Amino acid sequence: MTTRATGAAGAGPAPVDFTFYQDAYGGALPAEAFAEALPAALRCVGALTGRRAPDERWRDELTCAWRRAACAAADAFAEYGEGRVGGFSIGDFSVTNYRDDGTTGAEVAREAVLAELAGTGLAFAGVR
Repeated sequence: MTTRATGAAGAGPAPVDFTFYQDAYGGALPAEAFAEALPAALRCVGALTGRRAPDERWRDELTCAWRRAACAAADAFAEYGEGRVGGFSIGDFSVTNYRDDGTTGAEVAREAVLAELAGTGLAFAGVR
């Protein structure tokens, strides 16, 4: 399997590849899980920054922060999905997620993204 993910509809390389996720970010997801979570992560970071990919004119620190934010969102989406965070039961077996406070996976991802973007000026603060 290749470590390069592709962007929307396979239209070119994704702005964050698995090598960056593993080596620079220190992520622990397998390549398949990262690739599956990446589209939602890119949508999330794009919504918070106004950019679906880093700008080539940015300083290296900003590009790295943007990519780290995408990795943080991918981790959140891989763990929680995009829907409500909670638990489940199968017969007598029950698992309760420690974040079962009515939140969603998207909210957890947004928190993770904003934590990575703190102090960079990349978080979108305009009128919606």
